[in-house]
Amino acid sequence: MAEQAELARPETPTQKLQTVNPATGQPGRSYDPHSLEQSLEAAKAARGAFLDWRKTSFADRATVIRKAAEILRARKDEIARLMTEEMGKTLDDGRAEVKKCAFHCDWFADHAHEYLANVPADIGGGEAFVTFNPIGVVLAVMPWNFPFWQVFRAAAPALMAGNGMLLKHASNVPGCALAIEDVLRQAGVPKDLFRTLLMPSSEVEALIKDDNVAAVTLTGSVPAGRSVATAAGSVLKKCVLELGGADAYVVLEDADLEAAAKVAATARMVNGGQSCIAGKRFIVVHSIVEAFEKALVEAMRGYEMGDPATEGTRLGPMQSAKARDEIHKQVEGSVAKGAKLLLGGTVPDRAGAWYPATVLTDVRPGQPAHDEEVFGPVAAIIAAEDEADAIRIANASEFGLGSGVLTADLDRGRRIAAEELEAGMSFVNENVRSDPRTPFGGVKHSGYGRECGVFGIREFVNIKTVHVKPMGHGGGNSVE
Repeated sequence: MAEQAELARPETPTQKLQTVNPATGQPGRSYDPHSLEQSLEAAKAARGAFLDWRKTSFADRATVIRKAAEILRARKDEIARLMTEEMGKTLDDGRAEVKKCAFHCDWFADHAHEYLANVPADIGGGEAFVTFNPIGVVLAVMPWNFPFWQVFRAAAPALMAGNGMLLKHASNVPGCALAIEDVLRQAGVPKDLFRTLLMPSSEVEALIKDDNVAAVTLTGSVPAGRSVATAAGSVLKKCVLELGGADAYVVLEDADLEAAAKVAATARMVNGGQSCIAGKRFIVVHSIVEAFEKALVEAMRGYEMGDPATEGTRLGPMQSAKARDEIHKQVEGSVAKGAKLLLGGTVPDRAGAWYPATVLTDVRPGQPAHDEEVFGPVAAIIAAEDEADAIRIANASEFGLGSGVLTADLDRGRRIAAEELEAGMSFVNENVRSDPRTPFGGVKHSGYGRECGVFGIREFVNIKTVHVKPMGHGGGNSVE
């Protein structure tokens, strides 16, 4: 994933965090970072706050998290503008993101007590059950592309489970990071229980290894995931990793091509293509490739570049000029190795980090658009001989986050999605998305662990077996 939640950037504690408006290239606000000493003090304070918070009832926690949802909805316009200024998200997408965060908070406020209720067990005598206890302070290392959703996706269930959280956000969205802390503080989250740390990525390892931090969750690139997993593993701490994706959509010969193209374009253009679960590879049975090409180009034309601060804009800038240049390099490299450019593929002559909706076909192994994650508005069409070949191509990737099947035969689509595609999520005839009600995460180099739903909230709890038996009823089985 091109989302930058890295561990080894050459930042220094005294270097200000300077924001840049991606639409104009002009500097915005700058922020003073926290020192390592301040971060470690925050971890200690968070641990202290957790010891009190863990004793609160689900009802008390829910009151706070529901209040956060209310505040998010009330401040959605302000927050959306902040995301637009710092990372270029369109105003419409920003508002939708804030609303999703609010729904997520309400969902876990309503359902955490069910997800973490004791589960009875029968082990042949006495009373036995499984209970779920909070484990402590979770360090969240988060990316810029969904600057509120990625954080609330982790924070709402963690706080409802009774944990504390420290946020190390991407360095280009410090205003968003501080606004999240402000929302939670305003909602009634205790002062030290959730803290935003404007710290250099090079110091994350020290925080992971601090005794006051119990676990870590990261959304970011594969290299960042390896670094976090190595640091956490060295001190035997739990981690959840949501990493890159090269989501494949299998387009079968019986698909309604106009409808399939609309789903594909929607999947590819989520957040301007800057999403780990954006559709990136469209694997099309050869008999319909030409027709699908025409339909997809037409659907992608609808995503015209425009001012992200203007309502109705469908494609804003990329998050930075550097990121845009990397996307263009991948497109040029693919064309140089035989891919055919059907739409876009040129850098506009204007200030800012702009890149147009782009479609490539004749995409094959050895080309960046085939082998790498392209983190921008570039759709890659790959031809397959038949269903089996399409599934083979889809699975021949280091990634396994999301996947899709486009077909008129729902039984066929259900079988392929459930049994054939190697991914953490697979959607039939719609684009992959996250939802608080269902688990979110991947396999292979897309990471491990889950967020959302009952499986997500149970990642950062102690799943404890309890057995109760009256005295004088003899011992148990001595065999381990």
